[in-house]
Amino acid sequence: MPTRKYTYYDYTQSLCPECLKRVDAKIVFENDKVYMLKRCKEHGNSKVLIADDIEYYKNIRNYNKASEFPYQFNTKTDFGCPYDCGLCPDHEQHSCLTIVEVTDRCNLTCPTCYAGSSPNYGRHRTLEEVKKMLDAVVKNEKEPDVVQISGGEPTIHPQFFEILDYAKTLPIRHLMVNTNGIKIAKDFEFAQHLASYMPDFELYLQFDSFSDTVLKELRGAELVKLHQQAIDHLNELNLSTTLVVTLQNGLNDGEIGNIINYALQQKAVRGVTFQPTQIAGRLENFNEQTDRITLTEVRRKILEQSPIFNADDLIPVPCNPDALVMGYALKLGGEVFPLTRYINPADLLDNSKKNTIVYEQDEALHGKMIELFSTGNSVECASENLKSIMCCLPEIDAPELGYDNLFRVIIMQFIDAHNFDVRAIKKSCVHIVNKDYKIIPFETMNLLYRDDKVEMLNQIRAEL
Repeated sequence: MPTRKYTYYDYTQSLCPECLKRVDAKIVFENDKVYMLKRCKEHGNSKVLIADDIEYYKNIRNYNKASEFPYQFNTKTDFGCPYDCGLCPDHEQHSCLTIVEVTDRCNLTCPTCYAGSSPNYGRHRTLEEVKKMLDAVVKNEKEPDVVQISGGEPTIHPQFFEILDYAKTLPIRHLMVNTNGIKIAKDFEFAQHLASYMPDFELYLQFDSFSDTVLKELRGAELVKLHQQAIDHLNELNLSTTLVVTLQNGLNDGEIGNIINYALQQKAVRGVTFQPTQIAGRLENFNEQTDRITLTEVRRKILEQSPIFNADDLIPVPCNPDALVMGYALKLGGEVFPLTRYINPADLLDNSKKNTIVYEQDEALHGKMIELFSTGNSVECASENLKSIMCCLPEIDAPELGYDNLFRVIIMQFIDAHNFDVRAIKKSCVHIVNKDYKIIPFETMNLLYRDDKVEMLNQIRAEL
């Protein structure tokens, strides 16, 4: 009998990358890789690589946990996912991280920008509008895990610190500012003001490359010196920082290991988040056929380029295992000790359990703890003792340690129309508050709910 050249594995629903209409999709294995096959009646067949590691892809289904949903939903379910966002009752995950875009404007015009920001685009939100956006998050979550003040570039907002002042009055567990770091690099007093919002405050700092050539292609400017000046200021203040790397295949994916190593040497840096470029917004120097990079490719490159982590250290995040990978380590006395390998996956999937890592499981780590804490040495501790700032961060059974000792690597894949999988979108836990005060998944916001996309969305709805 004739056979197909692939092995059929699963079925889901996706979107046509041209018209964004919902289409059926097959998940197949071919040549040791995972592909999505789909067909639009109007635009024909398409095929997209979604993973280069079949075993990892199959394993992510073992990390699904019971859904945690918000205290209220904001829209009705009328048209089906992804055409009802706001959040609708069919969504399967609350907001682990909520982004509040306080401005459309930016002091850069990056060739790669999901929001299409620039110095003259759009406007700043008023302080009252921003307060309503933050209030909407609290209404949905009661005590939001992480809220990220973003843009555009939020630090150029004329009432930036008033926004932070208000946010700090709310029951937000961890407040972040998403920034390109230019203001921090040029103005140390500005950085000092930011540091006054600690603890439970962090910067999400754009850090894509050590090469000005790469940064010119991604950001339209030579930023290497400015990035280092920003890091120098943050280290001096020990202001908690996550480095955020937008990745493109063949451009900066060879720098992954160097960025992790660099981050580990910086006093203020608590981790690195790698984000494959989402095909959305402004993409001036991007070839969809050659420049895409998948989550599993990033994971493989971390393992190849960084000797710190092994395969058991980079595992799916249960709230959205299709789109998130996490790996945690402790920094102790100049050494780094991976932790994620000691997590019991069964505990991660049980919302009622306290996920604890007992460091005695690692003989070297246990020895280092004894050396540091029984001989009069000490590790500088933040007031928060390694408590969760993401939904699946385990607690460490080591009260002597602080947030300064934590180091994490996250892969955050923002799914686009090409690799859209409704199963992952329903579990999306990174959300944006839009100007109508609705809470919308990051992925669908950029595909369907920004101003330049609404007309297409309304056309699709009219045909359903």
